[in-house]
Amino acid sequence: MIFFPNAKINVGLRITARRTDGYHNIETVFYPLKLYDALEFVTRESGGDELVVTGIDTGADIKDNLVMKGLIKLREKHNFPFIRIHLHKAIPAGAGLGGGSSDASFLIKAVSRYFSLGLSCEELKLIALELGSDCPFFIDSQPAFATGRGELLIPVHNFLDGFYLVLMNPGLHVSTKEAYSECIPSNPGTSLKDLINLPVVEWKNLILNDFEDYAFRKYPVIGDIRQALYDSGAVFSLMSGSGSSVFGIFREKPLLPAELRGMVIYEGMV
Repeated sequence: MIFFPNAKINVGLRITARRTDGYHNIETVFYPLKLYDALEFVTRESGGDELVVTGIDTGADIKDNLVMKGLIKLREKHNFPFIRIHLHKAIPAGAGLGGGSSDASFLIKAVSRYFSLGLSCEELKLIALELGSDCPFFIDSQPAFATGRGELLIPVHNFLDGFYLVLMNPGLHVSTKEAYSECIPSNPGTSLKDLINLPVVEWKNLILNDFEDYAFRKYPVIGDIRQALYDSGAVFSLMSGSGSSVFGIFREKPLLPAELRGMVIYEGMV
């Protein structure tokens, strides 16, 4: 069975409070992108589960891969044959795009369906939440306003329909844990759920990412990319997640300068 886990961007990300469980409450809008990894599994008669990873190097050991952790979570309560998994990475890791979370969520969803485990969407989301705060989003992978840790999801309309999106990545791995430690929670005022209903041309300086101040200080090139996208005609640009990817939203396909082209990892109509 082969399937294609997709990336996401965060259209805004506000950190609203520290929680007693060590996490943070956030407010964000997850938006799926047509940038995919490829994930395939076949059954094995013996020898245990196996994962082979090709494509972009994630820098992680196989045992630490969220795909294997998701499989272990499923096996805690359900019996099904051993499988051999091939994951081909096209979504960079540590880039604010949710690639690892997407891989794990798509796997548990596919395994449940293939082996008829009978898990509901909500049950899959609960398992996914044990793997990561943004994992439940990828069970449906539809635009959603998210609160709590990122697991409380309210569907929203496809508000970027008709726009052209350019996604850039400078090849930097940003630690989400470190990024959170550098941010001070605050009340965002107007909710992102309301702000996304404004015309996109009005989003600049209203829709923010609280991780940008830290990321731009530590890695100035990330801020330079965002400014370069604006200089190239973007009506809105923002870093996704805790970085390091930056997206620009355009009315039509832009003519980017040569120094930017090499960092483009996805572009197209949204």
